[in-house]
Amino acid sequence: MPTNLKNQDYLKPSSSKLAFQLANHIIDHSHPFTSQIHLVKGNPSQLFVVNGSRLYNLPRDVTDEIEVLLKSGDETTISNLLLSLGLDTPLSIDDTPLENPPLQSISLAIAQKCNLGCTYCYAQQGEFGGKAKNMPVETAYLSIDLLLEKCLPNSRVNIAFLGGEPLANRQVLQKATQYTLKQASQKNIDARFSITTNGTLLTEEDASFFEQHSFAVTVSLDGLEQEHNRLRPFKSGFGSFEQIMTRLKPVLEKQKNMQVSARVTVTPYNMNLLQVLECFISMGFHSVGFSPLLRSPNGQNEMQQEHLIKMLESMIECGLAFENEVLKGNRYPFLNMVNALREIHLGTHRPYPCGAGASYLGVSADGELAACHRFVGDSIADIGDLEDGINFDKQNSWLALRHVHNQEPCNKCWARYLCGGGCHHEVLARGRVACDFIRGWLHYTLQAYGRLSRLAPNWFQNDTE
Repeated sequence: MPTNLKNQDYLKPSSSKLAFQLANHIIDHSHPFTSQIHLVKGNPSQLFVVNGSRLYNLPRDVTDEIEVLLKSGDETTISNLLLSLGLDTPLSIDDTPLENPPLQSISLAIAQKCNLGCTYCYAQQGEFGGKAKNMPVETAYLSIDLLLEKCLPNSRVNIAFLGGEPLANRQVLQKATQYTLKQASQKNIDARFSITTNGTLLTEEDASFFEQHSFAVTVSLDGLEQEHNRLRPFKSGFGSFEQIMTRLKPVLEKQKNMQVSARVTVTPYNMNLLQVLECFISMGFHSVGFSPLLRSPNGQNEMQQEHLIKMLESMIECGLAFENEVLKGNRYPFLNMVNALREIHLGTHRPYPCGAGASYLGVSADGELAACHRFVGDSIADIGDLEDGINFDKQNSWLALRHVHNQEPCNKCWARYLCGGGCHHEVLARGRVACDFIRGWLHYTLQAYGRLSRLAPNWFQNDTE
């Protein structure tokens, strides 16, 4: 956490004009000039030291010196500067990849089928390029046994139910939950549950079940009614928004132990993010998050560079609204902002973008193990199967190849340990088209962190407790 913050006038209330100005400024100043540091200019300016994800406030004279060094690209001189400032420390992350990591989380593709016809779906409308199928309950039980097999007492695990549309196989979802609780209690393991659903099949009984077992429920909603219906229609072609709103009502009303979130896939056709965010917050969602569509099986609706720049503007507009609400003492559950600020505050630094292929595996309806739910049925990320267990040779090979130090141009980027190299599925399928967007968003959130850590320090204490 930065120190020596001085008082300064806070930003004016958010607006699309201010977001546009900030986005264009940030794009110019968030390029990876060096792999060692990143300068975030402001009052005061901040120095982000890549090794260890450390953030420091800078006096003016040092800021000017660093700015000159960045333009020169002289890595040796930058290393000497860090040494002279007492900021040179042993490497937090080396080239050693993970090996045989303990399993902590699995996702079960309990229904490889779906009633919606979203053309951009990575699961190819739920069926992953094969025949529609349900996961047998025995396969779910074997998956849970694999997860719990080597868990130590007092540890925590997570079971995620995914599809397709997982509520198309409601019986297995319920039986798998009960089985997990029974088996976990015998080993004194804390089991948590989550589900990602399109919301069209939700019932009041589902709401009671999720509330009873403290589920994290993520509902895929791609904006307000017109935009959502364009992107997420039923296979018949009719819009799904109205039915989802009806089905969601008892879930949101019962929400206490469970947490109900909205996840918005952003395409060129639904970038009115602040309007969507405020609408969904007013509906009672515990959190709302946005994710750009970087890869679809048929290439439809994928975000291009010009769209990602526009999305950055919209994300910053949402971030400015977040900052102002936090200053008023209000909760504003913009998930992208909350997560970014939390990781900056905790000094997150990692060589992978997520636990895929390591602590987290996806299980297909047929019992095949994949690096994550997105790779179901894809041999490029095959990690084994339930019959023979995890193939550690394949897993360790995957982890060695995906380490951020082995990724170009990630190993030369200042954001590498916050980003981790980007979603494996998206990068392998389409390359790194979102690097400028990711760096721009991280640059903005570093700026916001500097402001909020001075003006609303209690938010960080409350959020990380």
